[in-house]
Amino acid sequence: MIRWGYTLVAATLIAAPVSTWAASPPGAAACLGCHTVAADGSPVPPLGNFKAEQIVTAMQAFRAGTRPATVMDRIAKGFSDEEIKAIADWYARSKAK
Repeated sequence: MIRWGYTLVAATLIAAPVSTWAASPPGAAACLGCHTVAADGSPVPPLGNFKAEQIVTAMQAFRAGTRPATVMDRIAKGFSDEEIKAIADWYARSKAK
């Protein structure tokens, strides 16, 4: 399990532009592996399109198991409320221009 986590983070850091993840809060680099800030044609929703409160609500629902998910329910359990709020605030401020 730990090896998978390190692999995911390493792949994320390689794939994401340095300017994007360098200014992000702790934990956001893991999100950037699947979620972009702006629409890019991916079936995974870009988180820059959501208000911070929407992201927090979704993450709490994933963590509680009340929102259907493929992997987000497991990922959300790894974040504290403070981390979720920081990541949500960062994505909300990072809207594409």
